[in-house]
Amino acid sequence: MTRYLDPDRAQFDAFKGLDRETELNMLNLVQFNDLANYPGDHELARDGLTGAQAYALYGQETAAILEKVGGSIVWSANFELTLIGPSDEVWDAMFIARYPNAHAFLAMVSDPDYQRHVVHRQAAVKTSRLIRTQNAGAKDQFA
Repeated sequence: MTRYLDPDRAQFDAFKGLDRETELNMLNLVQFNDLANYPGDHELARDGLTGAQAYALYGQETAAILEKVGGSIVWSANFELTLIGPSDEVWDAMFIARYPNAHAFLAMVSDPDYQRHVVHRQAAVKTSRLIRTQNAGAKDQFA
């Protein structure tokens, strides 16, 4: 299984090349490690935390940073079943984070406090998807 934890350079450059002024929503799909995989020298490396516990720490430590840049969690759900798609993609966390613009998202991920706490996310996550979306509003048809 390919692990997707962070964007590669081409993906990040493409993100930065999109409109930075409009509101955006980031769809997060996250699958946890059974046990958190902290670097060996991290203070929590031998505490036996689960991936879910490490991800909860990530959320607790970065919530204020998300709020500081004007972001918020606007939707979350519990995964039940993939009806169309790979049956092995089972998501432990699913949510949408809304940002006033791409500048806010970039400010969050470059914030020194965020960078210090992202180790919890990296220890927690087996694989993930982070999908930038733009709200198209409610419609009476699919497309």
